[in-house]
Amino acid sequence: MRTTASPPLLVLQRVDRRAGVPLYRQIYEGLRQAILDGMLRAGQRVPSTRAFAADLEVSRLPVLAAYEQLRHEGYLEGRVGSGTFVRAALPADVSRPKASRADVPARRAFAATTRAPLGPLSRDDGGLRPFRVSLPALDQFPHATWARLVARHAHRLAPAHMAYGDPAGLGTLRAAIAEHLRAARAVRCEAEQVVVVSGSQAALRLCATVLLGQHDVVAIEEPGYPGARTAFGMSGAEIAPVSVDAEGIDIAALRSLGTRVRAAYVTPSHQYPLGTSMTAERRLALLEWAVRRDAWVLEDDYDSEYRYVSRPLGALQGLQAAARVVYIGTFSKVLFPALRVGYLVVPPALHNAFIAAREAHDLFSPTLYQFALADFLRGGHFARHLRRMRGLYSRRREALLDGLARHCGAMLTVHNADAGLHVATLLPNDVDDVTVVARMTARGLTATPLSACYAGKVRRNGLLLGFGGTDEKALATATRALGAILRARP
Repeated sequence: MRTTASPPLLVLQRVDRRAGVPLYRQIYEGLRQAILDGMLRAGQRVPSTRAFAADLEVSRLPVLAAYEQLRHEGYLEGRVGSGTFVRAALPADVSRPKASRADVPARRAFAATTRAPLGPLSRDDGGLRPFRVSLPALDQFPHATWARLVARHAHRLAPAHMAYGDPAGLGTLRAAIAEHLRAARAVRCEAEQVVVVSGSQAALRLCATVLLGQHDVVAIEEPGYPGARTAFGMSGAEIAPVSVDAEGIDIAALRSLGTRVRAAYVTPSHQYPLGTSMTAERRLALLEWAVRRDAWVLEDDYDSEYRYVSRPLGALQGLQAAARVVYIGTFSKVLFPALRVGYLVVPPALHNAFIAAREAHDLFSPTLYQFALADFLRGGHFARHLRRMRGLYSRRREALLDGLARHCGAMLTVHNADAGLHVATLLPNDVDDVTVVARMTARGLTATPLSACYAGKVRRNGLLLGFGGTDEKALATATRALGAILRARP
């Protein structure tokens, strides 16, 4: 299949205009090192010079010069009518890096689920109400393209594809996911490390099964994602909330928990729910903690593709070759939730345990959608959709912030709106956010109360307001209604 688009390259996140090194040289060295490190593979398409220059916010000339040098040295090759690719004839020691190995095997393959969940997730009617958190722009999804891909594979479905599938997922899809993650998220992975599951919640449940046992301690961010608390609690593990600040999870507080902590669950690129991003210093300290304590870091990268105040941040997993990180991703936020496809990138030493647990949970994921999604990724449709949605969500975000300033400014404070598909806001201490959400529901709106994201007794009141699934006009109307609700409180 001809590839028509490629994702942005986080293997080269920025150039430094203040450095004494010419821009073209910085770009050349960054791409060359990415090829040598295996982040870009033989035969992989790289962005056009125009698109790459736009991503780096530089003129096209230094990109052209860097590409030309790399072609001259044999790292890149141009194909007429197709674009520029990493040369297929790279030496074997360059084109395929050695797989990393975890230094400690998994704690156990299974853990009994002997305790009930810690409480149900907050749900609305599952519809398309304004401010619905985590809902993408379903009206802007390329339905015709997707329908064509699904129909093509439905007509071609051979008997072998209708039988039981690989518990790790379809090989072509795992390879496409790995290629995307290496280039766009700077994740260090091979296709063999990818495990396809039915969404990030299933991934969390699998992590709990493999890594946590009765009375093991798992550290979670405070405030944090309620679904993680539920998944880990079902394993019989003890939940240890650890506060977050402007730099991410508090490493000193994490260390104080002692040696019983088996894992730490974090959302470093876009902290859920507060929206901050973990600093580089804090990321390195977290990885050092994991190595010293023989623990695992569970990185949930749930909506990191969308960032509005800077370039997207690379994954924490890509900082460490010792493989102490289990990386979790999903297509629910970037495509559509009903697809029910997520994935994990697991260290090689954990692979067999995760596959065994996957087979015990639900055998494998539906094959038809995996075929279609593999083509969606490899055909460039996914990268093109992401680029289009970044602009759309930026406009919807601005519409929400403008509406909040106009109608709710005196009663509601925006805490963070830097990334993702929701805005974190704070209410006055004497305003109960659960009550506000109930009143919003009665008016045809919805939201997630910030207080529901806390595991401990000390909580802050606020609202998580989604904007991805609602157009600008509807957001203007919804913020006006929210302002009326807040003004009418007793």
